[in-house]
Amino acid sequence: MLTASLAGELFAGAALLLFSVNIILTKVAAVRVKLDLGFLVSVSVNVLFAALLFLAQWVWRSDRVVWQSEGFAFFLLAGAFSTWLGRWFFLESVVQFGPSRASIFQITSPLFTALFAWTFLSEALRTLELAGMGMAMAGLLLVMTGASSAGLSGGKGRAGNSAAGGHGHSRLQQSALVLGLGSSIAYSLGNIFRGAAIRNWDEALLGALIGASAGLALHAAFSRDKKQLLGRLRNADRRGVLLFAISGVLTISAQTCLILSLKYIPVSVAALITLCTPLLVFPMSYLLLKNSEKITMATVLGGVLTLAGVALIVIL
Repeated sequence: MLTASLAGELFAGAALLLFSVNIILTKVAAVRVKLDLGFLVSVSVNVLFAALLFLAQWVWRSDRVVWQSEGFAFFLLAGAFSTWLGRWFFLESVVQFGPSRASIFQITSPLFTALFAWTFLSEALRTLELAGMGMAMAGLLLVMTGASSAGLSGGKGRAGNSAAGGHGHSRLQQSALVLGLGSSIAYSLGNIFRGAAIRNWDEALLGALIGASAGLALHAAFSRDKKQLLGRLRNADRRGVLLFAISGVLTISAQTCLILSLKYIPVSVAALITLCTPLLVFPMSYLLLKNSEKITMATVLGGVLTLAGVALIVIL
């Protein structure tokens, strides 16, 4: 029989898979279409696909939607932090530093999420859960360190091309720090708001639609070249636009799975499971993109340690 905890873990695992595929797809798509335009396409498809799913649910469901203002506000805030701010930070780091290095800063996300969940949702993790989280994060750090060391020459070359001297390299590091930690904190807050929303208002699809709509509205409001967007879209590489459209389907599906997981398991645990994207991104990046990132012994050992930490949490 499917227990509530197992259901939450399965939903979180589905979100992990979808997010991982999207990271690889974004790297490929960004070669063909600039990130700001691709982001607009992706978030627009978020809204359209979520609206389609909610319409299908509304047609087939036997009950009606009961409005809940607090839940609506939380879903709105979740979209502002995750769909807009967090995703922009993260996609920018994927394009500038590569899918693997962009994932390095996501290690801090469970720390922020656990802290915010304890502060705002009164969630407290047990000792074994904390131990499992520590093991998983240590494993992810080992995975990242091994991959970064293996691909170090490529990273140095890129930094050299971007900077004329030491000050330029310092600015690059600061940019990576801002993008990485900014994405981590924004996603953490987005998860907290999603957790609060779904526990007040059990409408996962509608919540995903609200969040995506908020993200699209914010992107449109802060876009610098609104008048040129349609022209750029018409002239953009069609395959790149299609890839970003697929990215929109993947991300809104992942967000919906994540929201559903938050009904059954702690926010910090769901965040940790979905954080394990490097375990899938590294082999996919190596096999599909044929890049310079090597699968080293440190990568393998880190993966084993991460899986052991997640298993410790799951079997409790």
